Amino acid sequence: AAMASGDIMQAALNILMRNSIFHFAGVKLQKLHDRNVEVAQFLRERKMLIFMIQLQCLQDSIFKLIGTDEKPKKESAEEKKILATNNSVRTSHYFERAYISFIFRSYNDTKHYTEKYMDSIVNTWANLFYAHAFHAYYVGLISFWLAKKSREGQQWRERGRRSKLALKKWAESSMWTFENRWYLLEAEEAYCNDDFDAAKLFYEKAISSAKDHKF
Repeated sequence: AAMASGDIMQAALNILMRNSIFHFAGVKLQKLHDRNVEVAQFLRERKMLIFMIQLQCLQDSIFKLIGTDEKPKKESAEEKKILATNNSVRTSHYFERAYISFIFRSYNDTKHYTEKYMDSIVNTWANLFYAHAFHAYYVGLISFWLAKKSREGQQWRERGRRSKLALKKWAESSMWTFENRWYLLEAEEAYCNDDFDAAKLFYEKAISSAKDHKF
């Protein structure tokens, strides 16, 4: 509809949102990679550099998850400048770095990029995105994991708790999509606090909710 009405900016935003949601929804990585290549061409032809960089952040993660020998495209000087000065782009960059570091359980990189992300997210319009719900989910998982390993355990517990409460609000608006993830953060918090009985209860709730909602 946005393309049909000539609103190229909204069309590009819709496409980026769709691909981000596909990623978190578990679409096959190779299929998502191919979609991103098409979108990158669309954005490049229209010189939409900010959106291109945000897409490349996602594509870099996909390269690592697939384990491909294909290398991410090198950033131009102009793209590097945008990454250095645009807080919303920087937020996307730091989140993807934190996410992929956590997936591969790289403690130092996970801690470093999550702290960078949390410094950036405070003043960015990315908070308005649907993807923020998934940011809250993964930052919660990361925070409770780091709390068990870091000397700043209490600080990471508090960050995890804030992410859990943010996700709870999303679950209240859509139990189908977010309830199982909220329960999982409850379980991770309980486990982090050595409350294993509560952790077991919430893990079971998370599994049950995921099954009930066809995940």
